[in-house]
Amino acid sequence: MTESAGAKAQAGGGIASQWRRLTAVQRRRAILTVVSLLLLAFPLIDRNGGDIDAAANACAFATLALGLNIVVGYAGLLDLGYAAFFAIGAYTYGALASWQVQPLWSDFWTPLQWLGLVDRFHADGVPDVVHFTFSFWIGMPVAAVVAAFFGVLFGAPTLRLRGDYLAIVTLGFGEIVPIVARNWPTVTNGAIGLNGVAPPKLFGYSFGVDSEPFYYLGLLMIAAMILISLRLQNSRIGRAWMAIREDEIAASAMGINLVSLKLLAFGIGAAFGGMTGAFYVSKLQTATPDMFMFPVSVMILVMIVLGGMGSVYGVVLAAIILQLLQSWFLQDLTGWIHALGKWVDSAWLQRVDLVQSIELIFGIILVTMMLFRRQGLIPATRATPALTLDQQTAHASRGGFATPIRGIQPTPAEPKQAMIEVRNLTRRYGGIVAVKDLNIVVESNSIVALIGPNGSGKSTTFNLITGMDEPSSGQVFLLGQDITGLKAHAITERGIARTFQNLRLFSNMTVLENVLVAMHSRTTTGPLAATLSLPRSRAEEREAQEHAFEIIGAFGNRLLPRANQLVKELSYANRRRVEIARALASRPKVLLLDEPTAGMNPVETLELSDQMRSLRQMGLTIFLIEHKLNVVNDIADKIIVLDHGEKIAEGTAEQVHSNPLVLEAYLGRKASHA
Repeated sequence: MTESAGAKAQAGGGIASQWRRLTAVQRRRAILTVVSLLLLAFPLIDRNGGDIDAAANACAFATLALGLNIVVGYAGLLDLGYAAFFAIGAYTYGALASWQVQPLWSDFWTPLQWLGLVDRFHADGVPDVVHFTFSFWIGMPVAAVVAAFFGVLFGAPTLRLRGDYLAIVTLGFGEIVPIVARNWPTVTNGAIGLNGVAPPKLFGYSFGVDSEPFYYLGLLMIAAMILISLRLQNSRIGRAWMAIREDEIAASAMGINLVSLKLLAFGIGAAFGGMTGAFYVSKLQTATPDMFMFPVSVMILVMIVLGGMGSVYGVVLAAIILQLLQSWFLQDLTGWIHALGKWVDSAWLQRVDLVQSIELIFGIILVTMMLFRRQGLIPATRATPALTLDQQTAHASRGGFATPIRGIQPTPAEPKQAMIEVRNLTRRYGGIVAVKDLNIVVESNSIVALIGPNGSGKSTTFNLITGMDEPSSGQVFLLGQDITGLKAHAITERGIARTFQNLRLFSNMTVLENVLVAMHSRTTTGPLAATLSLPRSRAEEREAQEHAFEIIGAFGNRLLPRANQLVKELSYANRRRVEIARALASRPKVLLLDEPTAGMNPVETLELSDQMRSLRQMGLTIFLIEHKLNVVNDIADKIIVLDHGEKIAEGTAEQVHSNPLVLEAYLGRKASHA
C-alpha cells in the first residue's frame, strides 16, 4: 500500500471513528444539515427547468403525505379520500385568485376593496362586478381553514366508524368532491377547469411560471410541516392520537375523548391538504377535477406505507422518491425500453409505457412493503439499546412502595365514606342477564375484592362502573355524584382508573409513553400551544415526564431500566406492572384492578400484594377482581361474591368462605352439602 493510500485509509477510519462517537441526536442533526444544504443547492447544481419543476411537485406531495400521516400514521384512521381536501384547498384559492367567480358589485364589497382583497371591475353596458384579488399569502391559510372545516364537517358523523367501514366512507367522500367540482361550473368552471389563477407575489416579485421560487416555497412548507408534525407527535395530543391508533378502548379508559381527538386529527390533516392545494394550483395556475381523483389518494397512502406509518422523515423521503419515480425516472426508463425495442425489433417493447402503469407499480410497492418491511423505510420507532445484565436481573422487593406517589388523593381514614356506590345495577344482553339488581358499596381507604366463578359478571360490573358499557337499569355513584351513562373518558376525569382482565396496553409505544398517555385528562396543552412550544406547555411536559418517571421508578428495577422500551418487548408480568403504573398516572381516587396478579409467579404475586397494601396506606381506595383466593384473603378488607350476575355473599374472608352459597358456587351443590 502506498503512503497516500494509507493516509486516505487512516483519514477515512478517523472520520468513521468520530461518527461512531456521536450520539444519535448529533448524527440526526448532522444528516439533516447535509440533506438541507443539498436540497437548497439543488437548483444551482441542476439547471434543468424540468427537473426543478419535478422537484417542486415532489415538495407538494411531501406536504400532502405529512398531512395524511397525521390522520393515518398518528391516529390510525384509514382515509382513502384524502385528495378531496387537496381539491377543496385548490378550488378555494383558485376561486379567490381568478376571474371565475364574479358576483355583482355592491356596498358589501367596499371594506374588502380597502383591504385589497377585491377590485371593482367596470365594463360599458353591463353592471359592475367583483374581481377577487386575494394574495396567495392570505389565500393559502384561508384554503387551509376551509379544508379543515370540511374535514371536521365530514368527520363528525363518520369518525365513529372504524376500520373498513371508515375507509369505505372516506373513499366515497373522495369521489364526491371531484364530481361536485365537475358539476359546479359557476365556481369551478366544470370539467374545463379553472384558468388564470394568480401566482404568488413577494415584495413585488411575481413567481409567474418559474419553477425555482415554487421549489424553495415547497421546501419552506415541508420544513414548517415537519416542525408541526414533530411537535404534535411529542406532545400530549400526539400521544393521544397514537393511543387511539393502538387501542381505542384503552385510550378512552385513559381519559381520551375519542371523537374530539379524531376530529382534531382529521381537521389538521385536512388543513395540510388544503394548504398544499393552494400551493399546487398557484403553481399550475389551473385546476381540473381529474387532478384530484382516487389515484392521487392511493399514491399518498403508498407514500405513508413506504416511508413508515407515523414516521415524519420517512414519509417525506417516500413522497419524494415516488413523485420523482412517476415524473422523472419512469419517463427515462420508458425511453430506454423503447430504444431497446427498436434495437431488438420488438413492437411490444416499443409500446410499453411505464408512466401509464404507475398504479400497478404503486400496488406492487404496497404489497411488497406489507410482506417484507411493514415498518417502512425509516421506522417511526427505533430499537432500544440492550439492557445490561444487572438491569435484566429482577430484584424482588417486599414491603410495597418505599415512598408516597404524588397524585394519589388521600381521603380521611375516618369516618368512612362511600367512594363507589352501585344501586340496583342490571345489564341485559338480549335474553341473557349478565348483572342483575346489583348493590355494592366500596368505602374509602379500603381494598374490596370482587370474586366469583368464570362468567359470573365481574368484568361486566367493572365495565358498567367505568363507562365501557351502559347499564340496562340502575345507577352508579362516585362520591355521591351520579356518573351513570357517562363516557369512559369523563369517568376517568372524575377519578376512576382501571386495568383490564386481558391486557390493553399501547404495544408500539414505550413504557414511558404509556404512562404519559394516562395523564392526558390531567394536562391541558392544546395543538396550538404544542406547535408553538410555549413556555407553559414545555413546563407542563417536564412536570408530566418527572411524574411519569416517579411512578415508573416506584416499581424499581422491574420497570425503570425499561422506561424507553416498547411495551410489546416486555415480559407478561412487567406488562401488568405497566398497566397498573399507567392507571396510577391518571391520579385516581378509586383504582379498579382486574386480575392484577394474573401471569405472575408466587414471588411476584407477594410483591404486588405488598404494593397494593401500600397504595391503601397512601389513601387510595382499591376495588379488585382476583382469582387467587390467597391474595384476596390476605389483602381484602371486604369480599363480595357474584354468581350468575347476582351478589350471593359479602363480608370478611371468614364470613364469605363459610357461606354455603359461596361453597355451592365454587365447589358444586354436592360439595356444599357434604
